[in-house]
Amino acid sequence: QVQLVESGGGLVQAGGSLRLSCAASGRTISGYDMGWFRQAPGAEREFVAAITWNGGFTYIADSVKGRFTISRDNPKNTVYLQMNSLKPEDTAVYYCAADPAGRLGRTINEYDYWGQGTQVTVSS
Repeated sequence: QVQLVESGGGLVQAGGSLRLSCAASGRTISGYDMGWFRQAPGAEREFVAAITWNGGFTYIADSVKGRFTISRDNPKNTVYLQMNSLKPEDTAVYYCAADPAGRLGRTINEYDYWGQGTQVTVSS
């Protein structure tokens, strides 16, 4: 079993930056593809970004492309989401997810393990 804990969320003004972290425990995630999703109030959970097990390839949603970057540090068992030029529409709970099957997926069904989420609020 893998446990994921997100951190780094908070309140920020539009145009600001935040860096989210996802720390894994229970077992190493070095062989897992990892993803970030977000869910705004009243909306479905949506894909934000994904990264392959070795960090060699990333997939970024069009809505955040050019502003968000996903990265990982396997020795630290941690994945990051750097968010720049934040907009009020980025306000959501952000979730980290792990996929042991290496699908680099963009749907929630392709991820087996999930964190509890961290709130990001962007004020205008």
